Amino acid sequence: MARSTCISPLAWMRVTLVAIALCMADVAAQPGARQPGDYPLTADSRVQAGVPHGRLEGPFEFHSRVFAGTVRRYWIYVPVQYDGRQPASLLVFQDGQRATNPQGSLRVQNVLDNLIHRGEIPVTIGLFITPGNRSAHYPDDLGMSNPDHRAEEYDALDDRYARILVEEMLPLLGARFRLADDPAQRAIGGTSSGAICAFTVAWHRPDVFGKVISMIGSYTSIGYRPAQDGKPLVPGGDLYPGLVRKSPIRPLRIFLQDGANDLDNEHGHWFLANQQMLAALHWANVHADSEGDRGPRYDVAHAWGDGGHSDAHGGALLPDILRWLWRDGPTAVEPPAG
Repeated sequence: MARSTCISPLAWMRVTLVAIALCMADVAAQPGARQPGDYPLTADSRVQAGVPHGRLEGPFEFHSRVFAGTVRRYWIYVPVQYDGRQPASLLVFQDGQRATNPQGSLRVQNVLDNLIHRGEIPVTIGLFITPGNRSAHYPDDLGMSNPDHRAEEYDALDDRYARILVEEMLPLLGARFRLADDPAQRAIGGTSSGAICAFTVAWHRPDVFGKVISMIGSYTSIGYRPAQDGKPLVPGGDLYPGLVRKSPIRPLRIFLQDGANDLDNEHGHWFLANQQMLAALHWANVHADSEGDRGPRYDVAHAWGDGGHSDAHGGALLPDILRWLWRDGPTAVEPPAG
């Protein structure tokens, strides 16, 4: 997959930095006009008059064979425009209880309604999944909180979560809907640990998912476990920049978002970790170019803001992120710059 033809990676970086600088200058010039981390949703994320609403089915319960003893919930979004005559594109989003929250920062189903209606992205089926919980049934009182098996699934670097999707969930979905087989028509996304989870799935299975949405990604050491009691060391997500630099390039289109006031704790520094990811992806492309490698390149864009560990900035950008991910059409679309 080639890098964007509309603007170079270095130009993206310059555009983003300039946009942030202008934003900061504007805040300084107008005290009280905006606080760091304030990112209101645009009309693209809100219910619009005259736009037909797709149906959100669920929640359904699912017991995985890969993570025995856990249960998760999932929802399926079906756009009004889907009629089964043509295979639909696919968007999978982690932490599905928050992604579909009608009062939350993401409101993914509203964004899909609006963008599909205007033909700005293809007809897309949505699959929204919670992490697993160690129980016979998913607790009704969890609300937007995290189930208790989230870290074991989302912050691990192995392929077990990818297997849940590829071996269990997608066949379940495919039994009801015609889905595009082309990985370029399949996106996976999430926020925080859900973001690194999305990246891990695409890292292991780029033949299934070719697009990644990473918001406030936890490319930190949450999943790290030292070697002890005869058990081997378990790596954490802070290993990813090195893996990206030392591994063959996957044909992935990736959008990274984070804020300068994101977390800094015993697991790592989120904003620095996301910048390391961006630097590693760009370096991999430059190195492949210098070696005359005729293989794929990472197609990557980013937006850095001034938010903390919040979905707000990513939610405000989501419509433009989806447009950029599915920009292959008659009109070039530049990546959102924050």
